[in-house]
Amino acid sequence: MAITINQTPPLINLAQSPIAFSVIDGAYASSSFQYTCNLQIWTGSLSASGSGAQYSLRKYPNASGYGIFDVSRFVNSSLTNLAYQATSSVVYFKPTFNFQYQASITGSNVVGSTYVALDGYSVFPEAINASPTASVYWPLMTDGPQSQSIAITDKGFYAVYVGQGANVNVSYTGSYSNGSTTFATRTVSGSTSNTTASVARVPAGPTQQGFPLALTNSGYDLESYTIKSNGYSINNVIECAYKYTPVRVLWKNRYGQFDWINFWYKNVQDFTTEQRTYQPQLGSWNASQLSYNAYQTATQRYIVDASQTITVNTEFLPQDYNEIFKQLLVTDEVYWMYNQADSLVKPLTIKTSNLTFKTGVNDKLIQYTFTFDIGQPFKLII
Repeated sequence: MAITINQTPPLINLAQSPIAFSVIDGAYASSSFQYTCNLQIWTGSLSASGSGAQYSLRKYPNASGYGIFDVSRFVNSSLTNLAYQATSSVVYFKPTFNFQYQASITGSNVVGSTYVALDGYSVFPEAINASPTASVYWPLMTDGPQSQSIAITDKGFYAVYVGQGANVNVSYTGSYSNGSTTFATRTVSGSTSNTTASVARVPAGPTQQGFPLALTNSGYDLESYTIKSNGYSINNVIECAYKYTPVRVLWKNRYGQFDWINFWYKNVQDFTTEQRTYQPQLGSWNASQLSYNAYQTATQRYIVDASQTITVNTEFLPQDYNEIFKQLLVTDEVYWMYNQADSLVKPLTIKTSNLTFKTGVNDKLIQYTFTFDIGQPFKLII
């Protein structure tokens, strides 16, 4: 008897969605027959497969005689780093299949290929084992949208998947107020043999370190620029005048990397105190006479802190933003870059849980409001 692998995932996978293998051995007959899968998961060098977590999985044959293994929960549990601190949040995994019955009878190991998993998810109606490389912007790890607005002082970056080994060229084309254009290319290299070199970051904001275009050309200002890879481009239009101080937010998208947006319209910050009180004993009960001090209080605070929220408003947007706003609503990692000069961020938790998505056909002008809890209390108490 020999195991045959019938279904395999793609080389690159999104770990939060099903990663399915199916195997078959047509000769089984025992009611105690089980398919087995020894799953290895690791980071770092491709050759370091013995250094990571190992799981032993078992499955009884289904009604068709196949054993179906979804290994995504095990793979996803190994992706624990914050995306903000881990540029390349990637793991390798490799299955080894066999069977077992009557407690001790086994067959020969069938070793699967080595696969890659990213800290992301597929969306309906994508198929099981869909590859993220089908995204039109790939190897840029974003869903766009194709046209975005940005400030000349903005920082920001895009992630580029470079784990397939070949150099990836990211091109920049800038347009200036006198109608002239300039062109630049960033070439980023990666590695097929180490998870730490599978994802690189390239500048997306005009003041991000390494941004390859000049902000002025012969005295004329940069008005817009495109970032292109693999034939698809994202156009960034520079906003020159705005009434409110924009709030720049970044969040982990479905590829485990970051998208960015400026909330250009009015923003409001709320500061709410949280306290516990007790009633202290008033008066000099241990003295020769009963009296009290004028500064004594009948209500004393003993635990006091504050929570903070920020409410932001978008400009009027095309409906192309709806897809990435859905990813914002379900993200588990979001930040406010409140000081771009020093690249300082504050963690946020999105408080908005319901959003009525609009379309240009029905609503003409589209504008959204989001509320975030600031993820750090006012007092630095650890």
